[in-house]
Amino acid sequence: MSRIDNFEETMRHRKPRDLILDLGGNPLSGLEGNSQENLMKLLGLAGETKERNLFGKIDRIDERILRHLDIDTRSVGEILHPENSQFEFLADDLYIDEWGIKRKFTGAYWDVVDPPLKGATAKDLDSYFFPDADSIDRGLLGEMEADAKKLWEKGEYVICAEHPVYGIFELGCWLCGFDDFLMKLFIDEEFVIKLFDKILEYQKKIIDLYYGALGKYIHYTSSGDDFAMQNNLFMPPETFQKLIKPYLKERIEYTKRYTDAYFLHHSCGNVYKIIGDLIEIGVEILNPIQPVTEEMAPSHLKQGYGKEIVFHGGIDTQELLNFGSSAQIEEAVHETVEILNRDGGYIFAAAHNLQDDVPPENIVTMFEAARKYGRKR
Repeated sequence: MSRIDNFEETMRHRKPRDLILDLGGNPLSGLEGNSQENLMKLLGLAGETKERNLFGKIDRIDERILRHLDIDTRSVGEILHPENSQFEFLADDLYIDEWGIKRKFTGAYWDVVDPPLKGATAKDLDSYFFPDADSIDRGLLGEMEADAKKLWEKGEYVICAEHPVYGIFELGCWLCGFDDFLMKLFIDEEFVIKLFDKILEYQKKIIDLYYGALGKYIHYTSSGDDFAMQNNLFMPPETFQKLIKPYLKERIEYTKRYTDAYFLHHSCGNVYKIIGDLIEIGVEILNPIQPVTEEMAPSHLKQGYGKEIVFHGGIDTQELLNFGSSAQIEEAVHETVEILNRDGGYIFAAAHNLQDDVPPENIVTMFEAARKYGRKR
């Protein structure tokens, strides 16, 4: 049984012969900061120190690492950046992105420091300069398509097209600031709907270009939009259902015009109260499964939705992988695999991208344990 056969069994909620292992197969399961460099040193692999990427740009994981850990997934594509936009490079650690959001590098991430639409009204959106999707570099799209086609024809790995555009809710928070935008959800629906309409229009143009090129060469694709904090949603479920759910539904349906690929959605935090909504609108894989609350514990998730959606992730990156012993990590992996992979429907990965504070030895231990308890080959 091939990796792709195991993936299809997983998606059909049948236990695969071999558990699918993911590292960097989508933009929420990779290595951040110096974690790749640290892992390469541990494995005795030579490599060059890479330059710092701007926000939204993620380096592919070195193929030698993926082969050493026997990873089943490979990724193609990335966030697309139109040439006609507000982008402006200001300093080594400061720039304005294509949406007009000023970002400063603060040591690990490019944090928003000047939300351009904070305090704005619906009328202000008429004169705001949104990025021009028609100015996407077609040559870059051609390169992405060629990479995806090459992987597809080789037929060895499960291929994910990383999402090419941000989510509506996170863009609202970045453009307005979290405090301002969360208030707007409750007191200024006119602004929210008008902003979401404009973002959806942009998303559709990007989908036309991106999935028109890559859609026939992929097994799954992703979207990312954080709807929750660690313990609860950012908003009542009713607000999500009214203002956000229809737009994500339309994005997924529009994407499916171009591809038969399965659809993964990423949201950090405790999204248990809206998992049913996500299933209803076409989300087939839920990432990242942060197992730090009762509702998001593997056993609770499997009991509640294990026959309806595939879970992706589940190995804690806040304490276990950072500070746990090899024995603790192996035990947690064993338990998670036993629960979530009981009848298929589980893709193994860490609960999010692995950062510098995760010792490389623990990454190796995690995947060794996954192979030990999830594979027969």
